[in-house]
Amino acid sequence: MKIYYDLEVDALYIEFYPLADGTAEARSLNDELIANYGPDGRLAGLEILEAGQLLSSEQGRMVFEIASSPVGAGA
Repeated sequence: MKIYYDLEVDALYIEFYPLADGTAEARSLNDELIANYGPDGRLAGLEILEAGQLLSSEQGRMVFEIASSPVGAGA
């Protein structure tokens, strides 16, 4: 997984797996969230528009935390 942030347009993109150019099917989920699907129908990425306003930001920065245990492993 890769996370990209474009400060100029205030958009955050979470890529679950890469797609060849022109192969994504974009589906708008709401005004700020777009889901990209691959030709196989799997979710390939999420784009968050106006990310700085929607996500909690502190002093002009966004902080991401990576879980130390696998998803579903419990606490």
